[in-house]
Amino acid sequence: MRAFCYPKPRSSEITPRHLFERRREFLRQSASGLALAAAPALWSASAWSWTGRLGDADPTEFTTEGDKTPKEAIKTYNNFFEFGTGKDDPHKNAHKLQTDPWSLEISGEVEKSGTFGLEDVLKHHSFEERIYRLRCVEAWSMVIPWVGFPLADLLKRHEPTSRAKYAMFETLHDPEQMPAQRRDILDWPYREGLRMDEAMHPLTILAVGLYGDVLPNQNGAPIRLVVPWKYGYKSIKSIVRIHLQEKRPVSTWEAERPNEYGFYAIVDPEVRHPRWHQATERRIGEDGRRRTEKFNGYGEHVAHLYEGMDLSEYR
Repeated sequence: MRAFCYPKPRSSEITPRHLFERRREFLRQSASGLALAAAPALWSASAWSWTGRLGDADPTEFTTEGDKTPKEAIKTYNNFFEFGTGKDDPHKNAHKLQTDPWSLEISGEVEKSGTFGLEDVLKHHSFEERIYRLRCVEAWSMVIPWVGFPLADLLKRHEPTSRAKYAMFETLHDPEQMPAQRRDILDWPYREGLRMDEAMHPLTILAVGLYGDVLPNQNGAPIRLVVPWKYGYKSIKSIVRIHLQEKRPVSTWEAERPNEYGFYAIVDPEVRHPRWHQATERRIGEDGRRRTEKFNGYGEHVAHLYEGMDLSEYR
């Protein structure tokens, strides 16, 4: 259908398609009192500079067989202990998290350290869609179409020194916004770490969206790590700090329960967890169980990183 109304609006005035398609969702949120946390009309101009690019993420060869997990299931079945220990607690409580403005600190063994607004971080990166398997140590799994960019691209821009052997990541610590941080569930803030060759691997990404849209708060907004060959607890959410260092960091779950959660967190069906059998997994949205693949099916890409290591020991 042709339009005959003149003058034509400027391109900057046109509502992005992915936001127009979510208009009913925003109306529902307003009606339920959640608009202050979620309505994009309240985002800053700097946030618009990157959220408007999510729907145009470039497709890549990084995909997987099988159906993607429905978006509603991804949004409502989560581990994000900052908002509660139940699987539906993050969905119910994460609307309190304010993700705009957001800052990311890059520190430690880098030539270019500092604290940067998220919009300044993201303006240097083109977004890609990566359809990855996610395997939780609790023996459930999903297939998620993330939108993000390689972590290596970010780290290279900040020029790691020769002493940078590990990357440590830290989640926001704000009990006012993250109510479960008022309880001694874990030693807050949540921390995770990678060896530098893991951090620089092409499969490792920082995600800022899923299903071509803004990353929901309960899924780790506004920016999270995704390391697909490792258990889900490795893919830290709502990151505020990346610190490169020479000494291996101790991750939060490793410190909390070292007999259950190792630093490397490699998906390995042959290594038993004290409470969960790892040989099979339950794919959310499916009936029955399926066989768990070593390295979560990414072995051809990452197995060489662990040559000579006993993964039953370094788990």
